[in-house]
Amino acid sequence: MKRLIAAVLAAPLCVLVAQAQTSPPAPGSDVLTLDQALTEAGARSPGPAAAEAGRLSAEAGRAVAGLRPNPSVSIDTENALGTGPYRGFDESDTTLAFALPVELGGKRSARIAVADARIRRAEVEVAVAAADLRLVVAEAYVAAIAADRRAAIAEDRLAVTAENLRVANDRVMVGANPPIDAQRALLEEAKARTEADTARGAASAARAMLRHYAGDPALGALDTAWFDRAATGSYGPATATGAEGTLALAAAAADAEAAEAGLRLARTQRAPDLTLTAGTRRLEASNDQAMVFGVSIPLPLFDSGRAAVTQAARERDHAEARQRVARFDADRAIAAAEAERDRAATLVWGSNPSLAAAGEAARIARIGYAEGKFDQMVLLDAERTLLDTQRAAIDARADYHNAVARLARLTTRLRGAGDIR
Repeated sequence: MKRLIAAVLAAPLCVLVAQAQTSPPAPGSDVLTLDQALTEAGARSPGPAAAEAGRLSAEAGRAVAGLRPNPSVSIDTENALGTGPYRGFDESDTTLAFALPVELGGKRSARIAVADARIRRAEVEVAVAAADLRLVVAEAYVAAIAADRRAAIAEDRLAVTAENLRVANDRVMVGANPPIDAQRALLEEAKARTEADTARGAASAARAMLRHYAGDPALGALDTAWFDRAATGSYGPATATGAEGTLALAAAAADAEAAEAGLRLARTQRAPDLTLTAGTRRLEASNDQAMVFGVSIPLPLFDSGRAAVTQAARERDHAEARQRVARFDADRAIAAAEAERDRAATLVWGSNPSLAAAGEAARIARIGYAEGKFDQMVLLDAERTLLDTQRAAIDARADYHNAVARLARLTTRLRGAGDIR
């Protein structure tokens, strides 16, 4: 009888060990991998599409910036509808004129430069939207697998505590253990039931979040073998060498380029534009015609454009300062992500022997308690140690995958980033 009880108590441990060593999914099995989740999210999420719409808008703005100012046609009538001989139109003079604005100072090329800088900034935004989406989907995928693992552990722990409660009641009834053992076992079973309910809710919430990005396939099986391959020797990106060319620096460089182009445009605005006018005038009194020519130029009496140039220069300085801050922050964030990845990898590597030791200790404690050799407190301590070790192993793998995803986001390069300085 004692051996049967020990075998029943040890059975859930075998289930937990099997879950911690999940085999790869069978070929052809309906498993949603991370790559498939990313593909589904790319097709469903409006973020990349919105960024692409912004890029198309910037390209349309470039076409507008290259347009020249429109000419104008004017008709003026003088000496008409007055008094005396000017009562009608007999003494009127009618002028038909054509006016052509002439931009000076390189305004058109400066506008085009601003539009080009905006296009490059929009291209960076497209890449940023895609990289951000990959990060949040990866984090949601990791969270869903980890939550499923925690829920499975909680379910198995509930089964273990229920069996412990049955054994404790049996031993109390035959007088082999004090009544306090039954109460402790009842408390552990109640706690395990609450934790199981909480874990199930957390798993459902994590799946719902993943479904928000990947759709209904997120409700099926996930690639748990990928989750267990954390921190293997050939897995994960190579250590980043620096922040050069990353999206953060590309965005800051594009902002600085746009500010520089804005300064150039502000300087060109100080050059006054000319308006050339040519037309013909008809004199009703003599039925004669004469040509009319004119040139107009604005006088910069109140607004010379110097204040706008100063403002644009300060914005350029601000953009350059933000560029230096972006480099500093990018280097710091990459170093922090690498440190977090390495820390999590160390915990993953150490979790396997810890799980084996904690599992063996729990197995021995269950057998010893069932045979009356150990006190119940020894069993409870071993069970809690095993539970904490299992949760720590899951957390370590989740932290590793999240750190890898963050590092991949931080070190994502922009195509053609060498053209942005």
